[in-house]
Amino acid sequence: MPSFDVVSKTDMQEVANAVAGAGREIGQRFDFKGSKSSLELKDKEQEVIILADDELKLKQVQELLRAYISRRKLEVSCLDFGKEEKASGNMVRQAVKIKQGIDQETAKKIVKNVKDSKMKVQCAIQGDEVRISGKKKDDLQDAIAFIKTLEIAQPLQFINFRD
Repeated sequence: MPSFDVVSKTDMQEVANAVAGAGREIGQRFDFKGSKSSLELKDKEQEVIILADDELKLKQVQELLRAYISRRKLEVSCLDFGKEEKASGNMVRQAVKIKQGIDQETAKKIVKNVKDSKMKVQCAIQGDEVRISGKKKDDLQDAIAFIKTLEIAQPLQFINFRD
């Protein structure tokens, strides 16, 4: 029975390269001279910590991070910007989570929408991914096209397409 998996995975090595590139640009740009703005990647928590002098610099660092993420052929929607908080010395800190895996709510939304569309496929949530199987390859391709039209707030990949 043909099947495929819907997953959401972000290449952390590319994220690390993007953070390093943005950090280098912060060190070289004239508008950041004398600023203590920085980016730091915490591998274990899969998040980026942005430290900036004020809210204007924070917005500039966010834009730099988005630009470097998109240059690395990653989707910017994999970034989940947390709330801004005050740090020591009149600085501003923000945590940016890197989305990995499909959470239960999103998986349920995908399954519900596919079932409501009356396609001849079966859906099953397996941990942080969704497996979709059907009798024909064409049905699976229709399901992929349908899932791409859904408005989901994180990047999705379709892998393990088996006949």
